[in-house]
Amino acid sequence: MNKRWSYYFKNKAVAHAQSAVVMLVLYAITGAIFFGAMEYAYREMDSLGVLRVVIFCLLIPLFLKMAVQLIAAPLYSVIDPLRYARRQSKALPRVSVLIPAWNEEVGIIKTIESVVRARYANFELVVVNDGSTDKTHQLVTDYIAQHKTHAGRKGHPPIHYVKLKNGGKARAMNRALALASGEIIMTIDADSVMDAQAIRKMVDRFTDDKVAAVAGNVIVGNRNKPLELIQQLEYLYGFFFKRADDVFKSVYIIGGAAAAYRKSALETVGGFDESIITEDIELSVRLLNHGFATRYAADAVVYTEGPADWSGLCRQRLRWKFGRLQTFFKHSNLFFSRQAPHNPYLTVFLLPLAVYSEILLLLEGPLLLFFYGYTLLTFDFLPLVFLVLFLTSIITIQVMLDSKARFHLNLLTMAPISWLLFYVVDVVEFQALLRSLKRLATRQELQWQKWQRAGITSSSLQ
Repeated sequence: MNKRWSYYFKNKAVAHAQSAVVMLVLYAITGAIFFGAMEYAYREMDSLGVLRVVIFCLLIPLFLKMAVQLIAAPLYSVIDPLRYARRQSKALPRVSVLIPAWNEEVGIIKTIESVVRARYANFELVVVNDGSTDKTHQLVTDYIAQHKTHAGRKGHPPIHYVKLKNGGKARAMNRALALASGEIIMTIDADSVMDAQAIRKMVDRFTDDKVAAVAGNVIVGNRNKPLELIQQLEYLYGFFFKRADDVFKSVYIIGGAAAAYRKSALETVGGFDESIITEDIELSVRLLNHGFATRYAADAVVYTEGPADWSGLCRQRLRWKFGRLQTFFKHSNLFFSRQAPHNPYLTVFLLPLAVYSEILLLLEGPLLLFFYGYTLLTFDFLPLVFLVLFLTSIITIQVMLDSKARFHLNLLTMAPISWLLFYVVDVVEFQALLRSLKRLATRQELQWQKWQRAGITSSSLQ
């Protein structure tokens, strides 16, 4: 035991040292930008002026999106309580929490335990094992056997378990859905840990029959290595803007790590699509296509384990990117739709700009090469200074407004260098986009993927 803890703390110390070195380098680069802005006078170069205008015009749609979301996101704090006050029923509906698992021996028990400890009076747990070849089956059955000794006692919900032949996550989810008895279906990944209040907070957002799905607030729980810290920052930044989507009742990416659905709505649209690798994203878009509303619960927190190495992160983002492109093709009728069931915020604004962002991602390399070349030649550092100050302000606000602000305080030191850290995310997204386009062109499929996991420790969530 002592050797194991010694190894853990040694690795943690190395990870912290790596993070410190990376941060010092990035702070030095950021400092150089401010030094250049103060020490060098702008030199105008007419020959590059046209290209500068072209780049600015290309970015106008993204500036517009940012402006709309920055205006709408603060309204969430006002509109969300008003919607809750108009709930038709105050009774607690039956909830079924589904956990799909494929070779999840590292974290499956912590996931189950976090659900069992949920502070909600009326729920059940359904675990579906999609043909795992590790110790997942043994661990789950042993836990259920111990759990049955407490069956019927307060705080010990019923647990249902089924083991299948490997057939993919969506198929496993549909099997679990068939076993579920709840009015509300909640999903959580087997590498995640649920906050005790998450179920109640998500149920609170089903304020009327039109609300078919609710996205929870997913937080990266492992944050020792530089790559893990970048993902923590990325999740905080991205999930904050779901507040704006919630204002318009059009949250179109509801990840399976923290999702809740009205079961009757799932039955209406036909359950999970087994032909698309990101069954969760496809389902949320399909619900919106049918005219349902979707919401976001900023205070319904689920901690997830982000990939700790480059290969794992690249595989994860390939799955996300490929599945999202598949979803766009399947629901292409939504783009610019003016039909009555469809939300204009989604069809005219959100989805077209999502595709436009992918196009700009393909062009990002040449655009950045010109931008930084222009900056160095003309000493025009003010756009970069503005970018640094803008992102620092936004991330600071996001940390302070998050329901787990204390957990995210470490990101305040990363806010001034976030403009550089997001380039790392762009590199990963770029490779995922190229590989996805290649697969679409060659009609290659993608299977449920996995990467090396270490599990989320209790100490990492403090």
